[in-house]
Amino acid sequence: MNDNNGETVIDLFELLGAFIKKIWIVVILTVVGAILAFAYTLFLVTPLYKSSALLYVNNSDISLGNTSFSLTTGDLTASKSLVDTYSVILKSRTVINKVIELSGTDYTYDQMKSMVEASAVNNTQIFSITVTSSDPKEAEMIANLYANVLPETIAEIVNGNSVKIVDYAVVAAKRSSPSYTKNTALGALLGFFIASAIVVISYLRDDIIHSEDYLTKTYPNIPLLTVVPDLINTRSNGYGYYRAPVNKSASSVRPASDSFKIESEPKSPFVVDAKDNAEKADNADKADGEDNG
Repeated sequence: MNDNNGETVIDLFELLGAFIKKIWIVVILTVVGAILAFAYTLFLVTPLYKSSALLYVNNSDISLGNTSFSLTTGDLTASKSLVDTYSVILKSRTVINKVIELSGTDYTYDQMKSMVEASAVNNTQIFSITVTSSDPKEAEMIANLYANVLPETIAEIVNGNSVKIVDYAVVAAKRSSPSYTKNTALGALLGFFIASAIVVISYLRDDIIHSEDYLTKTYPNIPLLTVVPDLINTRSNGYGYYRAPVNKSASSVRPASDSFKIESEPKSPFVVDAKDNAEKADNADKADGEDNG
């Protein structure tokens, strides 16, 4: 990153280098994100199951007394639009309360309404009633209750129309949600983005001069006179290596070996030995004199 004349210029190659140097952060956070997402999905998310029943909308024959009328193809197209009308009737309070009563559950109207969905199948006269529940058997039971209650209610409300059951709902063999694979992938992707953001932010906030190339690129008109070598972070057998870091508060640096310490008052071993020998000789002569006396 270069900062020249108040403008910040990002070097993509330097950013890529910083990304490679901290690739371990990216890998760790990506794996951690995937593990957390999988654990959350496995232990904290309730699995849901869906069961669907199919019904057929028919208004091709309308009987008035002893007279029957056959509808044209355009009228058959109108039957498809009745699916939206029947979906509204399906979620009416009359139908839902009756299904709650027959199922023997303690769901409220709003709870039961959120569990059921109705939609046309491939833009045909057939529409499906889908119930979602945490219990697969409960979902199958409620979907079949809707399939039995709805035709009777529609016959009472809409004249000349009939709804017939095409297929009853069955117990779902597998859950419909959540998807462990999808959530794990999303967790890994989130961890990757967080790690990438950390690398980029640390790169943008780095104002330390790491090399002379930064100075020559940022300030090309100013000559570079000298470069102070890094004596601390160099290799152990290189020039200027120190075993301990430099103490900024001290006026000197402790050398690598303590064997080069210089004493303030050095002593000569030869002088000490001569003095000791003279004292021993005098003491011996005095001892001999006393014995002779």
